[in-house]
Amino acid sequence: MSLCEADLIALKNMRYAIVVEKAGNNYSAYAPDLPGCIATGNIVEEAEQQIREAIKFHIDGLREDGLPVPAPASVVEYLEIAA
Repeated sequence: MSLCEADLIALKNMRYAIVVEKAGNNYSAYAPDLPGCIATGNIVEEAEQQIREAIKFHIDGLREDGLPVPAPASVVEYLEIAA
């Protein structure tokens, strides 16, 4: 397998962190590793589906423009804090 094929397989399997936030009457989602890649939905599941499509569209646009596709780098952690 050539390096190009290996790179394509790796890109197909990238896992990007997303953040979904309540925003008034709907939800907004974004991918911290892909600046400008955002989506909205009426419910969380819709926002998640929309950001999935937005990420694919964003990556396709980067490739078409000959720009590098950022590798996932964000780390997601939850902290438990006594309230």
